[in-house]
Amino acid sequence: MKPSQSIFSFTLITVTLIFFTTLLPACLLEEPKEEGAQFVLLIHGGAGTILKENMKPEMEIKYRAKLTEALEAGAEILSNHGSSLDAVTHVITILEDSPLFNAGKGAVFTAEGVNEMDASIMDGRDLNAGAVTGVRNIKNPILAARAVMEESDHVMLFGRGAEAFAETQKLTMVEPSYFYTESRWKSYERAKERAQKNSDEKHGTVGAVALDLDGNLAAATSTGGMTYKMKGRIGDSPVIGAGTYADNESCAVSATGHGEYFIRNVVGHEIASLMKYGGSSIKEAANYVILKKLKDQGGDGGIIAVDNQGRFSMTFNTKGMYRGYITSGGQTGVMIYDDEP
Repeated sequence: MKPSQSIFSFTLITVTLIFFTTLLPACLLEEPKEEGAQFVLLIHGGAGTILKENMKPEMEIKYRAKLTEALEAGAEILSNHGSSLDAVTHVITILEDSPLFNAGKGAVFTAEGVNEMDASIMDGRDLNAGAVTGVRNIKNPILAARAVMEESDHVMLFGRGAEAFAETQKLTMVEPSYFYTESRWKSYERAKERAQKNSDEKHGTVGAVALDLDGNLAAATSTGGMTYKMKGRIGDSPVIGAGTYADNESCAVSATGHGEYFIRNVVGHEIASLMKYGGSSIKEAANYVILKKLKDQGGDGGIIAVDNQGRFSMTFNTKGMYRGYITSGGQTGVMIYDDEP
């Protein structure tokens, strides 16, 4: 089948998402493999204490619909022989523009009551990478991260310097009020009352990893950080090797969770190294790092990862993780809770 041909019917994707979510064997979620040219796209919308009994039905519908929209958009790019880099970039902008997630429009508030966002992206072909951190005026931080990667000599830019660079790249700049959402402000007020003891509202970071029809891997992550984070705090999302990593010789990884643990363990690179140098499968590597290493240290969160053969894993040690996947073979699904296959 030519890459330009439609791999599946997008008009039926909502139905197939429900079908595969309920019936697809768990083993296919962890290490599916197709022969010949293929693409794979995985997305996440954050991990944390996400319980069905606490989720309003109308909100669950919104989350699943937005994840589905992002998957469809990314799959359309990949099915038409678009690059993994373009796919993950576009997917992240969709999630950043949604107030549902802790990235872009829905970013959480810091201890100072402002929105400060981080994002990073990495190209598995040549290990090129870009990141921004502590930005307050860039509508889509992931576009700024990509501009840093492609239009500068640097990997990471911070705060006002990153914003000034984004302006030179003619990216959309907005007033800080754009990022305000009522639900995030209420989370901030609750966190303020608990003096940083809030552990139930950390989820929401967004990420995407992809393998394209040319066999190239890419990863991208975007976040508003931790609710009520102290001034100057930077998590793992903009740190290449921790929250984001991609290498065509192994895999692409995007992480979400308690960033300090992901930084200390260099989670993205650790998973790739276990595969590249230790001979582990993507499932084995992800399970060891997330379910054993991080868990033993008290670190919570999860990852999405795809290897250069199209095998993938969505591994987390929390009660839930907003996540979804789609492949050139028509396998697709959107899940939220820990008891979904």
